[in-house]
Amino acid sequence: MRTKPTIAAITVPFDLGAGRRGASKGPKAILQAGLIRGLQQMDITIDHVADIRLPNDTATPLAAEVDQTNLKYLAEVIEVNTRLAEQVSQVVEQGRFPLVIGGDHSIAIGTLAGLSSHYQNLGVIWIDAHSDLNSADTSPSGNIHGMSLAVSLGMGHPLLTSIMGNHDKVKAENIVLIAARSLDEGEKKLIRSLGIKCYTMYDIDRKGMASIMQDAIDYISSKTDGVHVSFDVDSLDPLEAPGTGTIVKGGLHYREAHLAVEMLHEAGIVTSAEFVEVNPLLDDNNKTSQLAVGLISSLLGKQIL
Repeated sequence: MRTKPTIAAITVPFDLGAGRRGASKGPKAILQAGLIRGLQQMDITIDHVADIRLPNDTATPLAAEVDQTNLKYLAEVIEVNTRLAEQVSQVVEQGRFPLVIGGDHSIAIGTLAGLSSHYQNLGVIWIDAHSDLNSADTSPSGNIHGMSLAVSLGMGHPLLTSIMGNHDKVKAENIVLIAARSLDEGEKKLIRSLGIKCYTMYDIDRKGMASIMQDAIDYISSKTDGVHVSFDVDSLDPLEAPGTGTIVKGGLHYREAHLAVEMLHEAGIVTSAEFVEVNPLLDDNNKTSQLAVGLISSLLGKQIL
């Protein structure tokens, strides 16, 4: 029997990287939906080790120093992600499994930065309607949650790319995008030019989720020494996950999402995870918060039978 990891939960109530406020309330909603109690009932040891936030939600000392161009709340994003990176790194050093609960998807910058110094070839499975591969030059909005994966590839503002050191946090060949269906033109060009493995909703419709996930697992496990799962709830169809800020029709169904994380658990390759973009202000009777709890539980080993 596989040894169950000790989980260190890190909540990040932050939403300044997104275009709509409310994702900062996601971590509390997920915890209130029974995450810790549910995992403990699975005999998983889980501790809520940190709550990463801005001090008093005020402007940071960096605000007057950075050249923001069109990057919204750049100073705040830098500060939160720097704090998160340090916490994630500490958790890995302790031999525990980092479970980051956001917050908007800009926090992936800190998560990947904190993980990067502990792996030679960190793999990333990015389950998201979007690829988050924009930059200041290509972003239509200036919202940094749409740039987090690009930053982790070393592309973006130097104060973002240099969090936890001036090195690329992940290699393009070690990334798998799953459930993409809303890609900007600059992102499409980047995916093609870098050869990033990308399974769109067309691929899932055509081949089925089980086949896609097996291909993704085979691809990423053959070349990496750790795998991070970054799960944005907008990867699901809005009918399944209404409580998120950037909904796109035609997403994953409930069982497709669960199958994806169940297969990742069975593969035994996942070493860290984050779940982001739950926005309780937009939710329907906590449907999306409860869904997030169920998906986290499935990723960590909960089974139907």
